[in-house]
Amino acid sequence: MKLALGPLLYFWSREEVFDFYKRVARLPVEIVYLGETVCSKRRTLTLADWQALARTLTSAGKEVVLSTLTLMEAESELRAMRRIVANGEYQVEANDMAAVSAVAEAGHPFVAGPHIHTYNHATLELLADLGARRWVMPMELSRETLAQMQQLRPNGLETEVFAYGRMPLAFSARCFTARNRNLPKDDCKLCCGDYPDGLQLKTQEGEQFLTLNGIQTQSGLVCNLLTALPEFVQLGVDVVRLSPQSRHMEQVIAAFHDVLQGDAKAEDARKRLQKSVGENYCNGYWYGEPGMATYPS
Repeated sequence: MKLALGPLLYFWSREEVFDFYKRVARLPVEIVYLGETVCSKRRTLTLADWQALARTLTSAGKEVVLSTLTLMEAESELRAMRRIVANGEYQVEANDMAAVSAVAEAGHPFVAGPHIHTYNHATLELLADLGARRWVMPMELSRETLAQMQQLRPNGLETEVFAYGRMPLAFSARCFTARNRNLPKDDCKLCCGDYPDGLQLKTQEGEQFLTLNGIQTQSGLVCNLLTALPEFVQLGVDVVRLSPQSRHMEQVIAAFHDVLQGDAKAEDARKRLQKSVGENYCNGYWYGEPGMATYPS
């Protein structure tokens, strides 16, 4: 299995982004996804900037994929997506059916992102016919569903599973981070930049419930499927996706890499990572339970 770093979901400064990927170039991940997938107002980096980062990472031996926006609402966003599709250098992760249509029309191979509703083998066949070379399993599917889909997966189509990070659950036309500041979406002051790992939303009892990330709603807890890696092998998963966080990414990548290389047992690596990160985690969806659950409890 290959280790992948998914697209950056949060709004960091230009300097923080470049510094992060400079470190990533030295880390043991084989695939890196680049680009803005959440909000088109986040324009700190241009497509040319992402391509410059892509060339640096390619020089370091990484496979680079350019990711598209997930929720497109304006012609300007469609134009930006078409420029990504037409980049001419790198494969594209399509996170919206408009992007799937554009990349299929262009005749390019692509990755079907986790926000394409790929819930059955018929959809897998459709995506493969359109040119998909890899699909990313939606967050809410279980290992049982994946097992069924893997049995009927088209030849040549790789499977990628989101294994670490706050799970992107939903997108909205409204910006909840701006609403928290009593700001309109059109004049949000890019306040999501004040929350490098999203804004925590807790219940009245003080329990972590959700994370607000602009127009994106994420899980309150970090999803961690480190101990499920042996099952990934049995199910024929090709790529393991880790989602960038502002802290501890070196330790996260090292833990997953050690297990994949056979240098550590999954449970030992989980305990080591838990001690380093010091946060609770969830994994319920994988086991057919509510997503916020931790299995075994």
